[in-house]
Amino acid sequence: MNVKLSSLNPGDKAVVVRINGKGAIARRIADMGLIPGTEIKVVRKAPLGDPIEFEVRGYYLSLRKNEADIVLVKVKEYDSL
Repeated sequence: MNVKLSSLNPGDKAVVVRINGKGAIARRIADMGLIPGTEIKVVRKAPLGDPIEFEVRGYYLSLRKNEADIVLVKVKEYDSL
């Protein structure tokens, strides 16, 4: 099931499925490396949920909630021990 990137909690991992936007904001997000197939991990959220920090391709990226809202992801299942 695909969900918005902004709905994930710290520690969650996911794979980008698509960007639901057009124009400059979608281009900016793609330029930051959030393209389909990219693995992403939620590092932390600010107390009011904006901004959100992610780990993508070995670097840390902060997005505003409205930017993370347009990125659809598929949550990765946790590895069993």
